[in-house]
Amino acid sequence: MDQVKAKKHLGQHFLTDENIARKIAETLSGEGYDDILEIGPGMGVLTKYLLEKDWTVHVIEIDTESVEYLNGHYPKLHGKIVSEDFLRYDLGKTFGDRPFAIIGNFPYNISSQIVFRMLDIREQVPEFSGMFQKEVAERICEKKGSKTYGILSVLVQAFYKAEYLFTVSEQVFNPPPKVKSGVLRLTRKTDFELPCDEKLFFKVVKAAFQQRRKTIRNSLKTFGLSDKLREDTIFDLRPEQLDVAQFIDLTQKIQADGV
Repeated sequence: MDQVKAKKHLGQHFLTDENIARKIAETLSGEGYDDILEIGPGMGVLTKYLLEKDWTVHVIEIDTESVEYLNGHYPKLHGKIVSEDFLRYDLGKTFGDRPFAIIGNFPYNISSQIVFRMLDIREQVPEFSGMFQKEVAERICEKKGSKTYGILSVLVQAFYKAEYLFTVSEQVFNPPPKVKSGVLRLTRKTDFELPCDEKLFFKVVKAAFQQRRKTIRNSLKTFGLSDKLREDTIFDLRPEQLDVAQFIDLTQKIQADGV
């Protein structure tokens, strides 16, 4: 098999620029782990540069045609190709409880879901980098006060340092997507446990941004908060005005209120 045909329903756009693939491979430091998981390797344009490193490379690919191509062209991957859906696969089968980094040119139609899944297993993922639709990459790295600052921004930055690294043109893909792409790197914080109930934190952040034009007081009405707590000035703000520390503070106050 010489080529894999890009499949629209899988959101496949194959990167053709070797220099960009090499730059993405260089975004990982290798600190704190020996294993790498590449999501959606396609025909291996990024994979070949990961295999030059000193870590153990695993790939997960849902497209059976791509799996066949990888098996035929990358003998170093034999035994390291998982033909599964990343969003549903039990990663413990591959890594046990070992730490591993995640990298990839992520399918844009499921890129946000990939990030949420990564957050679920953050104890094992010290580093995460790769390519997204430009607007999504920017949103993840955005700071408070912006219209694009939202749920992904707060939840990711609660546990990781987020860096937007560089922009990638539509013209270096086959087929070209209709949008520009952006590469980011997430480095897990040294202390990534929150000083509040983490499930409640996720619930508060999601509820706040689901009605982002409203004040926190109005968007969290369903939480049944006490009148005394609702008088706190933090409830006068809209969600995009709160940084991660303020959302933690808000969660602590709600927790103390007995929710």
